[in-house]
Amino acid sequence: MTMNLNPDIRRILQQGVVIPACPLALGAGRKWDERRQRALLRYYLDAGAGGIAIGVHTTQFAIREPQHDLYRPLLRFAAAEMAKCDRPVVRVAGVCGGTEQALLEAGFARECGYHAGLLNLSALAAASEDELIDHCRRVAEVLPVFGFYLNPAIGGRLLPYSFWRRFAEIDAVVAIKVAPFNRYQTLDVVRAVVEAGRDDIALYTGNDDN
Repeated sequence: MTMNLNPDIRRILQQGVVIPACPLALGAGRKWDERRQRALLRYYLDAGAGGIAIGVHTTQFAIREPQHDLYRPLLRFAAAEMAKCDRPVVRVAGVCGGTEQALLEAGFARECGYHAGLLNLSALAAASEDELIDHCRRVAEVLPVFGFYLNPAIGGRLLPYSFWRRFAEIDAVVAIKVAPFNRYQTLDVVRAVVEAGRDDIALYTGNDDN
């Protein structure tokens, strides 16, 4: 089964909006601070952000580790705050790890009301292209997918045009965040989406060189 995106949310994505990757708010004791996290989320929403991505910022890479175990509490907390907004907000949840972990995270994000999963492939550094595509297809059966080309310098992996061409053929891909910090790799993604005939995939950038 392929997951479909709410038409209103798809329309917002297609228009092009700011979707900040929300940092983790800590108190003086370096513990998660719900009051500060709520204030940060409200700031983004009051400033007019079209969506918020949770569990994807570099400050949140460790939230899945057992000693912190913050992935589920944070996603649930942020979803509740975004639901209070008086306008539609694109809710994006980070989805990481191997296929088993990614499916669990995608399922939980869907239960919390997230619209798409920003799919981080860093944990699959040794996977073949076929294995990567299979991984993406399986996640897309649970939650619409927001592709993510992460800068290899901070844990991403090089993903060739051939990967993005096949990735763009997955029906439940709704957007791609292109952030390899390399204009030629960025063009690989753009060309792949165009040549796949997908005018319904929204392209977002995290590049500072574009």
